Amino acid sequence: MLLIKFMSSLGLSFLNAKQIIEMGYFYFIKQESAPKRIGKFILVNMIIALGLVVFFCPKCFLSLRGLKLIYPDFIFSFFMSSSLAYGGFVVEAYFNKKISWVSFPVKRLFLTLLIYLTYSFVVSYLISVIGYLIMIPEITLDNINWVSMMDETIFPVGVALVLITLFTARSWLYEWRNAAIEAEQLRTEKLAGQYQSLKNQLNPHFLFNSLNVLTNLVYENADQSASFIQQLSKIYRYVLDVQQEELVSLADEIGFAQNYLSLQKIRFEENLIYDIKTDYIDNFYLPPLSLQLLLENAIKHNVVSMEHPLKITIHQKGDVLIVCNNLQAKNSQEIGRKGIGLENIKRRYELMSDKMPVITKTETEFSVKLPLLILKK
Repeated sequence: MLLIKFMSSLGLSFLNAKQIIEMGYFYFIKQESAPKRIGKFILVNMIIALGLVVFFCPKCFLSLRGLKLIYPDFIFSFFMSSSLAYGGFVVEAYFNKKISWVSFPVKRLFLTLLIYLTYSFVVSYLISVIGYLIMIPEITLDNINWVSMMDETIFPVGVALVLITLFTARSWLYEWRNAAIEAEQLRTEKLAGQYQSLKNQLNPHFLFNSLNVLTNLVYENADQSASFIQQLSKIYRYVLDVQQEELVSLADEIGFAQNYLSLQKIRFEENLIYDIKTDYIDNFYLPPLSLQLLLENAIKHNVVSMEHPLKITIHQKGDVLIVCNNLQAKNSQEIGRKGIGLENIKRRYELMSDKMPVITKTETEFSVKLPLLILKK
């Protein structure tokens, strides 16, 4: 009664006969490979029983008489081993549903040992009593020494300790592996959602700024605005094409940068000077529209005029792409505002790689080094 009350205080109840039968049915009958599972269970316990008999009486296998003598011991050992193993499966199945190794490891270990060793003692005691009553005719229920029969449980309980160690290790490893897999799946889904959210910022951001430029250009020069619209349609097609991509090739981004800068040339003419040099662009990748954000920031936050032309360079140095412009900041309140450009790029690199952009700012120059990524095969 005290043990039952103790278990109830922990939010559990002792396994009754119905629970044992149901769990045994689930593990040995209801599984798809039930015959194979039962066959393996019987075979393993027969091997264990045979090993015990050989350990205690190796000479018995040298004669037919010896084999007849150890036959009852083999049957006894088989039933003892099977009962202990079956109990291990039941206890493991029960606690797999009730208590997580990850959340409550100490509680799980304590209760597993308590219940299984109690079960092992009771079962080994009962099997020992039944075995003595069957194999030794002189022993009956009236003259059996119930106290001394407890000595027969010492070895089975020792075996039970070994079994529960194996069951515990297996159960813990399985749950740890499943928890690790689930955590990685959740992390992947979370990162994918964050990355998609960052990409979704680019499309309206680019369109909004382009329309602002076009609005100003319409009043300044109608011919230039027409050319701007044609060039913008080509660029916006690229924006739509890469909207769902996580990475794009360096060649595609360089091509886009050339189109984007030529688009800005329509507006600024000789006030904007740019130079693009790349050495080896094959097999290198980077987040889509990274260059567009950097180029847009350079034009947005710097003076672009005949007296102070804006000079932008895009140069490749090994596995790094360097985007640089001369620093001639506008005297405007908008300068202090933090746009999504640089932060967007840094966050996407953080989600995709362990390499991060390096931002350098001096009195005369602003540069960003973008790591060029290589896809793993």
